[in-house]
Amino acid sequence: MRRGADTLPSPNIWNWPETYEVENRAQDVDGEIWRVLAEVADWTGRDVLDIGCGTGFHLPRFAASARHVTGVEPYAPLVPLAQERVARLPNVDVKLGSAQRLPMPDASVDMAHARTAYFFGPGCEPGIAEVERVLRPGGVLVIVDLDARHRPYGDWMRADLPRYDPFEVDRFFTRMGFDCRTVETRWRFADRQSLESVLRIEFSPRVADRATRDVPGLEFPVGYRVLTRRKPTGLVF
Repeated sequence: MRRGADTLPSPNIWNWPETYEVENRAQDVDGEIWRVLAEVADWTGRDVLDIGCGTGFHLPRFAASARHVTGVEPYAPLVPLAQERVARLPNVDVKLGSAQRLPMPDASVDMAHARTAYFFGPGCEPGIAEVERVLRPGGVLVIVDLDARHRPYGDWMRADLPRYDPFEVDRFFTRMGFDCRTVETRWRFADRQSLESVLRIEFSPRVADRATRDVPGLEFPVGYRVLTRRKPTGLVF
C-alpha cells in the first residue's frame, strides 16, 4: 500500500522481513513485556485483535490461550507470510486492513494489541477511534511502544528522529485516557552479524555505525511503554 491516509511505511519489516524475524526473536528475551501484558489485559479465553501483525510473529503466543485471534496487516505482501505461520492454528485468521479501517464488526473483540505499529502519539486518533468501535464494553486496547527516553536505544532513535518528543507522546496518551507502565527488556542476539544486521534496518547508516560501536557484546537494554485504555462497560455520567 502507498503512503497515504491509511498507511505509513514500515521500511524495516516491509523491505527486510527475514531480518525483522531475527529482530523479533531477539527482543524481550526475558519475557517482561508478555508478563506485563498478562497483568494488564489477560486474554485467556477471549477474542484478540493484533493490529499491524506483520508476518504474524506474536499470533501463536496469543492463540495458545485465547478463544480466537485475528491479525490485521496493512502491507499486502506480509499477509500470506502471516497466514502461512498460523495455517495449523484453527483459532487464528489474518486479514488485510489498516488501523483506521479494521475489517472487523462492531464490538467483536476483547483485547486489541498493537506493538510498535501505527500508534505513535499525536495523529493516531483515527486508529484509536476505530479500535473503540471494534472493542466490546470492558475491552482493552494495549499499545506496546518503544520508550525513546531509555538509553541506549532511545538515544539512537532520537538521533534519527530529532523532532520526536517522547514527553509530548506521553502527554498525548495521558490526554487520551491511557494508563502507562514502563518496562525494561533486553535484546539478545546469537552473533554479531545478527545484531548488526538488525541495527542496520532500524537506523540510518550513520546511527547504525554508532550503535554497533556502543554495543561491545551481543545484547543491550531496551525500554518500552505499555499503554492501556479500557472501554467503559456502560454510560458514564
